[in-house]
Order: sequence, then C-alpha cells, then structure tokens
Amino acid sequence: MISDGLSCFPGVTVADCQHQAIVVGERKPRELPELNWINTVLGNVKTSLAGAYHGFKFGKSAARYLAAVAYCFNRRFRLDRLLQRLLLAAISCPPCSEAHLRGVPENAC
Repeated sequence: MISDGLSCFPGVTVADCQHQAIVVGERKPRELPELNWINTVLGNVKTSLAGAYHGFKFGKSAARYLAAVAYCFNRRFRLDRLLQRLLLAAISCPPCSEAHLRGVPENAC
C-alpha cells in the first residue's frame, strides 16, 4: 500500500501488508506519480459533484452527495447488483420522519 503517511496507516503493517509512506509536504500532485490514481479519482468526483449539483446549496447537502458517490464507488465492480443492494438497504432501514431525512433537527419542526 502506498499512502501519504497519515498517522492512521501504520495499522496496515499490523495487518501484515507492506506500506510505503510518501510525505507530500509542499510538493504538487504532478510531482508525485505514485499518487496519480488517487488525484485522478478525487478530481473526477469533484467534477462530477460540481456538475451534477451546481444548482443546489452544496454545503448544506455535501455529506449526502459524497455518501451517494461513496456507495456507488464501493460497489463499482458489481454494478449488476447495485439496485438490488440499494433496495435491500432501504427495506432494512427503520422508518424515520421527513425532518430526519431532510437533516432538520427534530425539535426545530
């Protein structure tokens, strides 16, 4: 595994995996070819979100948008089962109020 050396990554070696930390510091992304793939992924996610949600207040709903991208990204190798798994997740969730879905504190309603 190659990472930027955050303090959480030494746990990778505990799991018997190899870890190479690359301290980014003041370097630009183009100076780090080892991390090119992650810069590409982050750039694509940012562009996708900015294009899809440009008419909405992004700061208000950013967590939901990122959660939707993460859900699809984490299941990208089994796209044929994406809808089935989403339906199963929706069925297994307990009922909640509209205020909860909108992110409004319950006592504010």
